[in-house]
This record gives sequence, C-alpha cells and structure tokens, in this order.
Amino acid sequence: MQGATTATDEISQLEEIAREIRRTSLQIIHRAGSGHPGGSLSATDIVTDLFFGGIMKYDPKNPKDPDRDRFLLSKGHASGLHFTTLAKAGFFPEKELESYRKINSPLFLSGHAHPKTPGVEIASGSLGQGLSVAHGIALGARLDSRNYKVYVVLGDGELQEGQIWEAAMSAAKFKSTNLTAIVDYNKVCQDNLTQDLKDLEPLEDKWRAFGWDTHRIDGHNMQEIHKTLKMPAHAEKPRVIIADTIKGKGVSFMEGQTAWHGVAPSTEDLEKALKELE
Repeated sequence: MQGATTATDEISQLEEIAREIRRTSLQIIHRAGSGHPGGSLSATDIVTDLFFGGIMKYDPKNPKDPDRDRFLLSKGHASGLHFTTLAKAGFFPEKELESYRKINSPLFLSGHAHPKTPGVEIASGSLGQGLSVAHGIALGARLDSRNYKVYVVLGDGELQEGQIWEAAMSAAKFKSTNLTAIVDYNKVCQDNLTQDLKDLEPLEDKWRAFGWDTHRIDGHNMQEIHKTLKMPAHAEKPRVIIADTIKGKGVSFMEGQTAWHGVAPSTEDLEKALKELE
C-alpha cells in the first residue's frame, strides 16, 4: 500500500505543477499582449511529466551536458508553455519570464524558441521540421556512443506537412529506438478543425504502417501519460504517443476554440481563467 500511496502522491504533485504552469503561461502571454494560449494549455500535462515526472535526464545548471536527454517542441508557437516549464525546472530565474516576447529579451524569450535560451535545443518557426531534427539528434547519440533519449512534441496540424512523414520513414528505417514523438492531438488548428483541413484518421494505423511503436492515450490523464512515458524503449522501433488533448484545456471558455489559438487573454479573461485554474 505504501507504494500505491507514493505513486498517487506523485501524480497529484504533477497535476499541481501542471496547474501552476498553465497559470503562469497565461500570465506571461497576457503580459506580452500576444502568444498562443490554446496550444500551450493542451500540451501542458505532457510537458509537465517529461520535465518533472522523472522521465527526462537533465541538469539545469549544465544545460549543454552531452549526456542530457533532449526535448524539442516542434510546435514552437507554444513558447509560453516552453519557457514557463524551463524556468520552473531551474534553467533560468522565473523573474526572467517578464521579458517574454519583448524586444531585446536578455534570454531571447521570443514568440518562437531560440537555442540561445538555456534549455532550448533548436530554433522553431515553420512547422513540420521538429521530427526531422529530433531524428538527426537521435542518430547523433548512436554516432557519439551516448545513451541519451530524444523527445519531440508535435502539433496535430503539422502532421499535415510532408516532411513529418519523410522523417517518420527515416526514423523507422534507421531503428531510432531512442526517439519518442508525442502528438498533441487537440484537433484544432489556427482557424479550423484539423479534420476539416486534412483528416488525419486513422492516425494510429498511419504511424504503425510507417514502422513505429504506436500508443494512444488521454493526454490529460497524468497517470496514463506517466505510465506510457515510463515504458522501456522498443527493441527495434521509434515510439510515437498519440495524446488526445483539448485545445485550451483547463479554461472552459478557451477549450476547443479556434479563437484562442493565437490571441492573448484580456485582463478580464485572465482573471476568469486563473480562477478556474485555482
């Protein structure tokens, strides 16, 4: 029973961290007057477990440690989530978040991440590139005889990009077993539903056909997220986790709405959102 209690406490702590990250992400987007709240909130639970659930190996005091696990946010517009998480993990003081999306931000806390920021591996911008880079980094571990793992979070909208599937074929071909892709499947793009642009289903079948070890989970069930991310690597295949999520998760008037893809909350909206996230 002691083990079960400990596990329950760990999940509760992760859920609380996720709430804090959601709150701070919204606060810095509001302060900046621009940003992407919807996609930041949908991916929060996944990113929280990666950084605070004992999944990834990293040292915030030594962000370039050659043996660190690598985290890539391919859907880079969710930088509010990315920077809030890095600050909470200790890569830089949380006070630095006040410069988010400001000109001459000392740590380059811009709308899309830049590797000049401690803890950021790659620059982001155009969607669809993250899986290719993640696969290259995963191959680099093999060439350098290192045991680090690579985790990349993809948006469902960018799965409509051909480069994603080229990378998927390559990673399977070279048996990049140290690579895990996680799809933030919130089903809402910038101005439309994903299925109305290019329907991704049957998504699991697609990834399996491309040679990946494929899993589908509830992307807001922390226990399920944690259990899946803790699984041992597949012996021959890269892994993809399709996480069913809700855009704007945690804030009722943002959930599932295209309107909150790239709009900062007003002061009134922020107050309502923070109250819901208490």
